[in-house]
Amino acid sequence: MKTDADNPLSKIRNIGIMAHIDAGKTTTTERILFYTGFLHKMGEVHDGNAFTDWMQQERERGITITSATVTCPWRDHQINIIDTPGHVDFTAEVERSLRVLDGAVGVFCAVAGVEPQSETVWHQADRYHVPRIAYVNKMDRTGADYERVIQMIHERLTTKACAINIPIGREDDFEGVIDLISMRAWYFDPLTQGCDIRNIEIPESLMKEAEEAREHLIETVSEYSDELIIAFLENKEISAEMICKAIRKGTLEHGFIPVLCGSSLRNKGLQLLLDGVVDFLPSPLDIGDTQAMLVDSDETIDLAPDPDGPLAGMAFKVQMDKYVGRLIYVRIYSGTLKKGASFINMTNGKKERVSRILQMMSNKKNDKDSLHAGDIGAIVGPRFLVTGDTITDGKEDIIFSRMNFPDSVISIAIEPRSKSDEENLSNALERLQEEDPTFHVHIDKDSGQTILSGMGELHLEVIVDRIRREFGVSVNVGNPQVSYKETITRGLELTEVFQREMNGKGNYASVKLRLTPIPEDQITESVKNTFTNSVTADKIPSEYWKAIEESALAALSDGPLISGAVERVAIELIDGDFNPVDSNELAFRIATSMAVCRGLQEAKPVIMEPVMLLTVHSPDEFIGDIISDVNAKRGKVNVMRRHSEYLQEVVADVPLSELFGYSTRIRSLSQGRALYTLEFNKFDIAPSQVQNDVLRRIRGYVDYS
Repeated sequence: MKTDADNPLSKIRNIGIMAHIDAGKTTTTERILFYTGFLHKMGEVHDGNAFTDWMQQERERGITITSATVTCPWRDHQINIIDTPGHVDFTAEVERSLRVLDGAVGVFCAVAGVEPQSETVWHQADRYHVPRIAYVNKMDRTGADYERVIQMIHERLTTKACAINIPIGREDDFEGVIDLISMRAWYFDPLTQGCDIRNIEIPESLMKEAEEAREHLIETVSEYSDELIIAFLENKEISAEMICKAIRKGTLEHGFIPVLCGSSLRNKGLQLLLDGVVDFLPSPLDIGDTQAMLVDSDETIDLAPDPDGPLAGMAFKVQMDKYVGRLIYVRIYSGTLKKGASFINMTNGKKERVSRILQMMSNKKNDKDSLHAGDIGAIVGPRFLVTGDTITDGKEDIIFSRMNFPDSVISIAIEPRSKSDEENLSNALERLQEEDPTFHVHIDKDSGQTILSGMGELHLEVIVDRIRREFGVSVNVGNPQVSYKETITRGLELTEVFQREMNGKGNYASVKLRLTPIPEDQITESVKNTFTNSVTADKIPSEYWKAIEESALAALSDGPLISGAVERVAIELIDGDFNPVDSNELAFRIATSMAVCRGLQEAKPVIMEPVMLLTVHSPDEFIGDIISDVNAKRGKVNVMRRHSEYLQEVVADVPLSELFGYSTRIRSLSQGRALYTLEFNKFDIAPSQVQNDVLRRIRGYVDYS
């Protein structure tokens, strides 16, 4: 089975590179592109010329904002790499990348180890069952501790981790690595940017450490190879091939994480990392069949990665390109998508045509004639295809499970500076929403202001910067505001009857609903509210059931207190009535919406506020003041532990409304020596005083009737 004559499916690796911000992820990607011959000159993040950081905002800030896709060769394999953002504000880019990847490389700093965003991204990969290897970067840095990072991977990420190479020297003395599979020492020549390698016997002074590490490696991987166990028990020679096979099997079965080390900035260890990608991470064939759901059914179907099979793929990213227009990134799971061919969007039923197929090289493009099973590429032409949509050739009525994205937690008001900017702003916001599933726009129904909502201050700052630069729109922007939600605190039952003559025709519908609060521990990322139908067709004809469900859930988008989204509500249709002459779909929609709106008002609604997970790394002498400050901000300390020899780690839940300006506050408390990260954790019911303050600010009065 081949994707083209020279590129069998078994030789494709679709991988992501993921890490906490500043772990060296983009620098690692740049070195990979250099050593595979894709780049002839290395780009540097600190110089603002990294190849995969192509956006102006990325080059200025030295961070990755949007996931970039590149393809490069290594050992007769094709590696498709997605370099994902490390900052928590851009978690949507990570989520949609992981959805379509086969494997991943987790990059960790040898000094900082497992950091908060490392954990977040790791658990995102867990959800999609993505096999991984780990790369401990920055072994040349003061304080580098390889063994401690491996221990942190084991403890913090709750996964078994085992070194497959070990460093030669530490910190300023870091020279190379010992490969525990071949038992050879690798030294990388700094004068040739690591291109010239000395692969020699292990120095006598390091042999004992290497033998002990190899013995531990063999013990770890032996359960994945009967051949290796027999050789070990019979005291026979254990070959490098036997170890490689066992490592690969254990990695693909999620049994343990192979760990490699190096220094990307100093050009040491990258070639062995590339070998690890080829040797241990899966091809599309290893991943095997992909499960899809049959439309209008609870049944599933397995799709083999066969280029001759029925077409099935997923759109995982939309990007607006100033030269070609609307670019849609797709992953093909089955069949072949050809240039000029049409496909069916199974999400909306529309038939669309592909005018161009592109292999993306960050922001550069190469035309292709087709994409086969296992391929990732970009297509031009479709107008209505969006992130998460399923595409087919119509032979199978299937749909892939959609991606889940976190709620926005922060908002700003925006307005055009002049009349001429109004239409341009509207167009810019529409295009940016197409690109980013975590960016939302709505019009405040009381003030008439345009409100932008996103994942954090940096997220919205980048959005506004793009509006000004890319779209040339002059805008005024308000101060960041917290995005609140609503919920109910008691259950109730109520009946609503809609009976009215409209346009000379009678309309009648009656529904009885039960509204119940859903406990927080039963809420998932994909399920915020539920609807259950408990009536029979003799009470309400089945042709109205779908309309009733849609109307009930839609009514939860506008709460009774602050017009916030309402969550954690279970709605059950328990009774109803109809008239064979006057009942119709519109009447049932109106009756249902009226019932839900009245029910929300009577079910003791409350305001929920976003709570962030705050992680602080600080020298010991400042920890007391930092914890006191967390408590003063209505925070709750969950964990306090030793992070390294010199730093303590504090992990706490803190309401977002208390954290504006925290950068200045933490610098003051720690004399500039503490570091912190924030990520969204949950929505929680706000204290009464906070709810009163929110109501006064938004509504101008307090009303808990």
